[in-house]
Amino acid sequence: MNRVPESELTLLPGGTLITATAEEGRALALAIARHTIHNIQPDLDVLVAGRPLYSTDPQALMRAGHVVAVEFATIAAANNYWRE
Repeated sequence: MNRVPESELTLLPGGTLITATAEEGRALALAIARHTIHNIQPDLDVLVAGRPLYSTDPQALMRAGHVVAVEFATIAAANNYWRE
């Protein structure tokens, strides 16, 4: 198996939901979503083989966007919607 590197199997990159800005929070949400997929399917060959299927499917892309939005909502709440 062509495995995802161990560094990509972390469930919470950086070990915290606290970020300085909303932009950093959004980037963290994307990273968490990506790491979640890597933990579910750590075989890179399988991941790459599936990309042509989901990367051109509007419904699949919207579902992926929804996952990131849910992660971002969690991060925003953890950051009190960005402290002043």
